[in-house]
Amino acid sequence: MKIIWSPLALERVVEIAEFIAQDRPQAAAEWVEAIFASVKRLRRFPQSGRTVVEAPRPELREIVYRDHRVIYRVEPERVVILTVRHARQDLRSDDPDLS
Repeated sequence: MKIIWSPLALERVVEIAEFIAQDRPQAAAEWVEAIFASVKRLRRFPQSGRTVVEAPRPELREIVYRDHRVIYRVEPERVVILTVRHARQDLRSDDPDLS
């Protein structure tokens, strides 16, 4: 299974890392490494994430890394990482990030 990161998801990772780096540059680098590593398991286990409560569609799933939700869509030959959100951020079922 191939993993594809959407431009939005990559942008969110950069934004989060920049925020962390303001106080702790090394922690930001470690966070980026770890979030990418946590997503790698989806190659073998794409259904391992839980369904997205706000948008109960079978193809939408999420994994949680620390305080962040990695929301993705399972397709026949690939997993598309749609967005990364802080767990406290609101998410609506019609959110454009879920497209």
